[in-house]
Amino acid sequence: MPPFTTEELGTLRSLWIGGLPDVPEDPSNRVADDPAAAALGEAIFSDTRFSVNGTVSCATCHDPEKTFTDGRERGHGVGDVARNTMTVLGTAHAQWLFWDGRKDSQWSQALGPLEDGVEHGGNRARFAHVLQKDYGREYEALFGALPDLRGVPLDASPLGSGEEKRAWSRMTEDQRDAVNRVFANLGKSIAAYERTVGYGESRFDRYVQAVLDDDRAGQQAMTPQEVNGLRLFIGKAQCATCHNGPLFTDHHFHNTGVPSREPARPDRGRAAATAKVRADEFNCLGRYSDAPPQACDELRFMAADDPGLDGAFKTPGLRNVALRAPYMHAGQFATLEEAVAHYVRSPAAAVGHSELAHEGSGHAGRKPIRLTEQEMRELVAFMRTLSGPIVERATK
Repeated sequence: MPPFTTEELGTLRSLWIGGLPDVPEDPSNRVADDPAAAALGEAIFSDTRFSVNGTVSCATCHDPEKTFTDGRERGHGVGDVARNTMTVLGTAHAQWLFWDGRKDSQWSQALGPLEDGVEHGGNRARFAHVLQKDYGREYEALFGALPDLRGVPLDASPLGSGEEKRAWSRMTEDQRDAVNRVFANLGKSIAAYERTVGYGESRFDRYVQAVLDDDRAGQQAMTPQEVNGLRLFIGKAQCATCHNGPLFTDHHFHNTGVPSREPARPDRGRAAATAKVRADEFNCLGRYSDAPPQACDELRFMAADDPGLDGAFKTPGLRNVALRAPYMHAGQFATLEEAVAHYVRSPAAAVGHSELAHEGSGHAGRKPIRLTEQEMRELVAFMRTLSGPIVERATK
């Protein structure tokens, strides 16, 4: 087998877990790296009282035993969710959260499912009462005194049922602000916990280290078939165009022609999300963020009118990918083999335009992906080497 070229060695180094930067600071969350906040967030993460019927927690869909996913085509909380559950691992390195990027921080992302009618199905006023009753001491040690909630309805939210909305409208502005702040702090605690978990070393990483060190014995960490798949991944198959960096994602949004679950109502992905994140009261520029405006440039200068965003979804990272089938934004493909076959077929997009190249059309910077059956098997074999343990990061 020929040695890797200088360019290929540079690519391998860029994919190696050893090159992953430290978890970046989150200026919008002042308790992001507080051990006490992480402990509170971990407790809340598995607490089913933060749901309308007491049966759903964050861990219901983001199961630590399943790499913080659920193994379903689409998530299921108190009802059926429209999209596949993304892992929370590595999200501290991401600017945009969810498949469509409708949230711009981990803590803001954590709030969305809590009030979603088919996920946790609850409301922020009830969650504030739960925090006061069951986590009051821990909360106040982090954020100061809880507000007086005696006049706050048990169920109220600007996003809930008709009755919850009416109850919210009857609250004073000060009461609404107080509940919003408690709700935001709940999300910040969950985010502090999520920042403590990440990816450990995989066989691929041990192989790369051996290649960089010219350690021939260490290079036995991967089989010839898997190494062939790696060469395809960074070359002919063009996977590394989007699946790059130590987390195997560019954190951007792409339309790759993934078929719609509901052809009559195709999911527009990122194109429909930019207005949501800009209007979100819990975004980086909102009053509940701890960041100064100059720390929110990603949101301030967010691209929103690019036609390429129509039908585009976030590039998922590929670490532990073999452990979290099914794949794509609505679980369209049951196996890695099916996912790879999709890219070889390169079908037209249900909405917008696919970036994948077709004969005589497609993305100007790409070539059609042409792989033999053997090469497709090698590519899948390589992706299975990306599995590794979940590791805990010490907080400051």
